[in-house]
Amino acid sequence: MKKLKSTVVLAILFFGGLIVNAQEETKRLEFKKGEVLDILLFTGKPDFSKLFPRYKETAFTFALKTGYQPQPILSIVETTQGGIQPGSFVFGKWTDLASRKKFLNEITTVVPDFHEQRRAMWSSFYLAFYEMKEDTFFDINPEKVLVATAYWKEDASTFMNFKKEWLKKAKSKGGKVLLELNDTMSSVGYMYKPDYLVLTEWNDRAAFDAFAKESMKMGYEGIQNVNQFIIK
Repeated sequence: MKKLKSTVVLAILFFGGLIVNAQEETKRLEFKKGEVLDILLFTGKPDFSKLFPRYKETAFTFALKTGYQPQPILSIVETTQGGIQPGSFVFGKWTDLASRKKFLNEITTVVPDFHEQRRAMWSSFYLAFYEMKEDTFFDINPEKVLVATAYWKEDASTFMNFKKEWLKKAKSKGGKVLLELNDTMSSVGYMYKPDYLVLTEWNDRAAFDAFAKESMKMGYEGIQNVNQFIIK
């Protein structure tokens, strides 16, 4: 509950109130072909609220001018697999890949202490972004259980078989695949490049737990690493 409250405060500051939680209606996220989807994983430090106003005036303002469009921020309520435990799971959108790269290439010229500001506000910060290959949309329903799973493959052919079986089991247990992402890009200092990221929706925790129990029996052949979060 403490983490969720801190995430709500973070969201109000960061996105002007664009929050997804159990009291709100379903939100639809839409990405056109060629737009860039950001996934940010971070954990705020105690002084975040004091330091963020300057970050908003400098780095965040430049991001908006460059083509950034804020999307919902969610709380990571539980890490179910993997060692990293960030507090927030954030979607973002850029006009295109050129605008995303422009920000990365020019931010330290516009805001020389950009990285120092980030380190002062966040104890962890990971970035993955994807150029959308086709028009894509999905809904975030606060009444459902939302799970984000990221895999790093060790062997391509073995992992392909694993992924097919994983998806088959998920669907057989009532899971709905909302989003699948490949071809990750990231940036120096914030690197987060899973080979495959899938967002699934479950009617309740019992349904997800039943699937998780079965998926663990599959083992990790062909897998180098995995992260899995329940997000809300």
